[in-house]
Amino acid sequence: MKRTIATARAFKAARLGAIALVSTLAFAPVAAKAEFVNILTGGTSGVYYPLGVAISKLVGEKVPGARPSVQATKASVENLNLIEQGKGEVAFTLADSLADGASGKEEAGFKAPLTKVRALGGIYPNYIQIVASKDSGIRTIADLKGKRLSVGAPKSGTELNARAILGAAGLKYDDLGKVEYLPFAESVELMKNRQLDATLQSSGLGVASIKDLANSVPIVVVEVPAAIIDKIGAPYLKATIPANTYEGQAVDVATAAVPNFLVTRASMKDEDVYAITKAIYDNLPELAAAHSAARSIKIENAMKGSPVAFHPGAEKYFKEKGVTP
Repeated sequence: MKRTIATARAFKAARLGAIALVSTLAFAPVAAKAEFVNILTGGTSGVYYPLGVAISKLVGEKVPGARPSVQATKASVENLNLIEQGKGEVAFTLADSLADGASGKEEAGFKAPLTKVRALGGIYPNYIQIVASKDSGIRTIADLKGKRLSVGAPKSGTELNARAILGAAGLKYDDLGKVEYLPFAESVELMKNRQLDATLQSSGLGVASIKDLANSVPIVVVEVPAAIIDKIGAPYLKATIPANTYEGQAVDVATAAVPNFLVTRASMKDEDVYAITKAIYDNLPELAAAHSAARSIKIENAMKGSPVAFHPGAEKYFKEKGVTP
């Protein structure tokens, strides 16, 4: 009899414990579940990728239950299309590519307007960096006529920037001697081997590919005049590549810049996006340690100039921080 009573009590205790556990799980925050967070970046020799790795580390450390991963891509346009298709949770993009996606600009690589993409936050600006080998004789944008130029992967954010800059300067691809559609690192390798005269790279300052090139061969950083930037208009801005950003670049060089954004899916849960946004913007020094370009990220600018609506989860975080559009 004693054994029967003890067994019944043990069963009852186990049953109550199970009920308590189920209740606890039922009311636990979503972030406590294992949530995959795929971060879409760019080529491994650009800035998006190392910053994506840094964001992945922050999300893994600061968001309970998150399982982050980093995916190398062709950057802005591919990233936006993947987010639209539900194949990523966070992505890097240029503002002009985001605007083209929102309007469904087919020649920019979008078959229809993107309706499932939401802004997570503004980050650093991309600088249009036109770099030529010194022995190519290229000193101005006009000198690119008849020369061999790499403009980035087809319909990437960089390539769209190249079309805009060259077009405003009165140049078409047909005016060039040869056009290569290559990622940053491959462009640099061809320049080292004297198979290319110049490369146009839209990236943060101090990008690894141009550093590698400048440390290998003498270079010239080509100016993008203010008149060209004025002709294109927003979201292109006037900017400066400071002297000594790259080996052999002894003076400041005027150029154009385009803001970058992090975006997410509209279907992401508010609490998850809030937690991811907080993990990123509460820890900007960690991003700056990963790449110097991130030193330009200012939380007070995070909601400025987005071509698409912000995700409610990101809006909640920025509102708490007193950040406004």
